[in-house]
Amino acid sequence: MIIRRILATIFLLGITLIFLDFTGATHAWLSWMTRLQFIPAVLSGSLAIVAAIVILTLIFGRVYCSIICPLGVSQDAVALIGIKMKRNRYRWSKPKTALRLASLGVFILACILGISVIVGILAPYSTYGRMVASILTPAAGYVNNLIASWSDSTLIHHRDVWFKTGSALILSIISIIVIGTLAYRNGRTWCNTVCPVGTVLGFLSRYSLLKVSISTDKCVNCGLCARNCKAGCIDFKNHAIDYSRCVACMDCLGKCSTHAITYGLVKPAKKQPSDSHPTDAGRRNFLTATAVIATSTALEAKKKVDGGLAVIEDKKIPARGCGIVPPGAESIKNVTRHCTACQLCITACPNQVLRPSADIDSLMQPRSSFERGYCRPECTRCSHVCPTGAIRPIMAAEKTTISVGHAVWIRDNCIPVTKGHNCRACERHCPTGAITRVPLHPEDPDSVLVPTVDVTSCIGCGACEYYCPARPLAAMYIEGNSRHITL
Repeated sequence: MIIRRILATIFLLGITLIFLDFTGATHAWLSWMTRLQFIPAVLSGSLAIVAAIVILTLIFGRVYCSIICPLGVSQDAVALIGIKMKRNRYRWSKPKTALRLASLGVFILACILGISVIVGILAPYSTYGRMVASILTPAAGYVNNLIASWSDSTLIHHRDVWFKTGSALILSIISIIVIGTLAYRNGRTWCNTVCPVGTVLGFLSRYSLLKVSISTDKCVNCGLCARNCKAGCIDFKNHAIDYSRCVACMDCLGKCSTHAITYGLVKPAKKQPSDSHPTDAGRRNFLTATAVIATSTALEAKKKVDGGLAVIEDKKIPARGCGIVPPGAESIKNVTRHCTACQLCITACPNQVLRPSADIDSLMQPRSSFERGYCRPECTRCSHVCPTGAIRPIMAAEKTTISVGHAVWIRDNCIPVTKGHNCRACERHCPTGAITRVPLHPEDPDSVLVPTVDVTSCIGCGACEYYCPARPLAAMYIEGNSRHITL
């Protein structure tokens, strides 16, 4: 039990730090933790990891849920608080098989139909990542800024903290309230009634080699094991355990004063109290537990100050005909198929370009926008943190050859046209030289110069849109490519 708790704490803290660390240093050491998550492993095609989780479950039971899954471990932490408040608070409960199957069926149907909101709510790793990214990450930023204002150290710098999305924040708050309340009152209710991964691994754990068992010779029917079981899976009166719900937390072993409960090899029982109606295993096959998640858009950004004197009006997000996904994503279709909206790429983006989408067909999935920065050609961090394969790893040299979109000039917003003043901000900051200036009136060489875009050289980095001084809408904006182009 102690070893399990130590491992669970390491995984929970490690994954949380990956989301909180804006420097990227933690991910370099602990990225393997995110790649061990079940649904990301399935979506990324990591058959070795999926097979390892299956084998782990068939040997030890649902230890994945009590050690590796951050949402499961966080529920244990909340349940521990509930136990401290009221001892012996749990009891045996009948398995809610119909609800589990219905939840899994809804999850599978949502994957097939592309209803990303439902998929995102049910995927455990993404739910936890979204809660950390939407709530803990901004909170950590405020703490960092508070320390920076008090400290003269050059190692601590002020960060621009802002909530990237309103809908994801609201969804995260609701998730914390619902899942936290269930965990506080009833322990593993969410895992054993709603979570599709719990249902799939629960089916496999019935056939695990090592299990918790009750010795009828030593048991005195005191019921302490059942009253301390967070999964509510111990029927002490019949000396039976529902192995589909047992997460092998081993808490019951420490509560049994007669040592009637052991963990080891168990002969198959003639009858299990787990399911009153046999179900077809194919309906809960783990290969169908895939997730496509989507998230929401950014809240309003803080007003920026130019030199501490003039307040600059915030830019508005232009209406793009096609969204922009990061280099390495290959296409919007690839992101839709593989992304679980854990928002790790969004929190890792040092240029504040990525934020959750608000479009219903891509809700909460990452999209690029350039009000606060642009996608620097040398930065490839988002491609190296994605655990699902929605963004494949690329190098800086490769990134400069990938066009995620192209710049579009809006004549009516351009300062040379509206003000009659020369401006070369877009041309000066374009890293590929795709923007040049030509006379507004070709027949008059002395007329003000306006930008023209060579789409064959534009990579869609957004530097022109970000640096354009026109407000509230820039005169240059990036239109996304549904499928990326190699230049």
